[in-house]
Amino acid sequence: MGRLTGKVALVTGAGNGQGAAEAKLMAKEGAKVIATDINFENVTKVVEEINAGNLGSALAFKHDVSSKEDWIQVVEEGVKAFGPITVLVNNAGILAPTTYDKLTHEHWTKVMDVNAWSQFVGMQTVIPYMKKAGIGSIINIASMAVVNSSGAFTAYTASKGAVDAFSRAAAIELAPFNIRVNSVLPGTIYTSMVEDAFPDQESMDAAVASQPLGRMGRPVDVAYLVVYLASDEAYFTTGTSQLIDGGFNVQASGSTAKIDR
Repeated sequence: MGRLTGKVALVTGAGNGQGAAEAKLMAKEGAKVIATDINFENVTKVVEEINAGNLGSALAFKHDVSSKEDWIQVVEEGVKAFGPITVLVNNAGILAPTTYDKLTHEHWTKVMDVNAWSQFVGMQTVIPYMKKAGIGSIINIASMAVVNSSGAFTAYTASKGAVDAFSRAAAIELAPFNIRVNSVLPGTIYTSMVEDAFPDQESMDAAVASQPLGRMGRPVDVAYLVVYLASDEAYFTTGTSQLIDGGFNVQASGSTAKIDR
């Protein structure tokens, strides 16, 4: 408790899954939380749950993260309520799988706008407040797909690769202002996005079986890492790409070796 006391955090895509887990845990650790989502009903429920335990610690906003106008409005209203934003968690994103041969410019643009442009313009909108505060932590949610991709996710992989790359560039540019920037690369975390990627029980079982730990990650597992990066404990951590994938990235391809316990 109290690891984020005094901080104001904006979390996008906070209506469910990882974003909801991040918003709840950050509030539990003492942050004031500005929770946003395109689905206002969902994010309102999350904020009601947060405020039931700590009245007045969270606000909900409807937010199209691909819209610069929405970013300006949400940030201005959040700052009026809680003061300068010192933590930004760019969590919102879409999967939108399609095969390489069917990928259109319209599809590509939509995925890039929601997954990559949104994170960049979010940083651009929030950074002036962080500079005034003299401190900031930006956590951009990318994906394990950056380093270990698979078919039908070309646009998604490209968008998350962009996030990971511009996070490193921003870390250098913003370091003189005491603003840290890190990306998080989750593996297979059990959320609605995973249900889209593995739509039937057979594919879901195969996904679980492929994990070295024999299980998928939980949204709260990512939230724990996000809280660390947001906290002063990460004082010397910037420009990193933090994999959280249960060991999937380091296992040998096709490995089925088991050790008796």
